[in-house]
Amino acid sequence: MIAMECKVVIVKKVRSCYVYFAIGVFMIIAMISGTIQPFLDTTLLPSATSPIFQGNPNQPQIALACNVFWGEEYLPDMLKTLDENNVHITFFIGGSWANKYPEVLKELANRGHELGNHTYSHPHPNALSKEKNKEQIVKTEELVENLTGIKTRLYAPPYGEYNNTVLLAAQELDYTTIMWSIDTVDWKRPPPEVLQERVLKKIHNGAIILMHPTAPTAQALPGLIAEIKKRGYTIVTVSDILK
Repeated sequence: MIAMECKVVIVKKVRSCYVYFAIGVFMIIAMISGTIQPFLDTTLLPSATSPIFQGNPNQPQIALACNVFWGEEYLPDMLKTLDENNVHITFFIGGSWANKYPEVLKELANRGHELGNHTYSHPHPNALSKEKNKEQIVKTEELVENLTGIKTRLYAPPYGEYNNTVLLAAQELDYTTIMWSIDTVDWKRPPPEVLQERVLKKIHNGAIILMHPTAPTAQALPGLIAEIKKRGYTIVTVSDILK
């Protein structure tokens, strides 16, 4: 009886050791592969500065922030409208897009628009380690600077996704992380009048308005700019609205 109890105890201990060993092996493999690195980064890293959602609430200014990873066919019409209204905005550039369309990127810069950073391959930033987030930013920064001579300093994370790891990666590269206070939701291709009304009913001092190069955006832009100015707002770049 005693011998059998001893065997049971030994078997239980062996099983426990095996479980702990298996967990240890999994943790080591996960850390090497980067599976749990974002979690470790988030829990162990110091707190980063919060992202910016809007500018000065005491100034009647708004900024248009256009994320570019596609839609280059709509940019000529948008640029024409901006030129006609003497308006400069901030284009957050996707690196892989810029690599495909370097001349379009140069045109944005040559017309005096501000260039920001929107990563290289449009990943989910929250799923990446701090170093992988940095790689995305730096790769785009270097490409944009090589093509235009402009060093990006504003960062718009894809999907509006961020955690402490993402923010710290940008901060350590001397970037300010930018979000928005008004979303056109133009990627859903709403009718131009719906897009315009969506923005105007929420317009406020210091607003940062998120948009993309789409057909409805290009069509709504002339009327939107006119109405924003009619209501007493000045349209500036994101950097200017943060001053």
